[in-house]
Amino acid sequence: ILIDWYKQVVLKKYADFNGRASRPEFWYFVLANFLVGFILGFIKIGGYPIFSSIYSLAVLVPGLAVGARRLQDLGKSGWYLLFGLIPIAGAIILIVWFATEGEQQENSYGAVPSKEPEETTVS
Repeated sequence: ILIDWYKQVVLKKYADFNGRASRPEFWYFVLANFLVGFILGFIKIGGYPIFSSIYSLAVLVPGLAVGARRLQDLGKSGWYLLFGLIPIAGAIILIVWFATEGEQQENSYGAVPSKEPEETTVS
């Protein structure tokens, strides 16, 4: 299920800032992203973790997109991601919001998101 959520965020909704993201979609992406980044961090060329850096750039947009969609599930604008620029307090606020259950009815950002990953096919 971890891989299914990760593929949905990275392949299907790469730069989709519209709609809503459920808690499982967001947190499974964060977990998979952490694991891949951790493993790639050990592969170094000339003492520099080049693969980890390239990977970080590659998942920057999907990470921002899923974060914005997660906030929209709470009825908040994706622009609230900018709170992350506030040292310590901003990160704490965002983590609390990301862990909060989303609205149980349709809101101005769309319908209630699925708790299961959609079928993702790569052609």
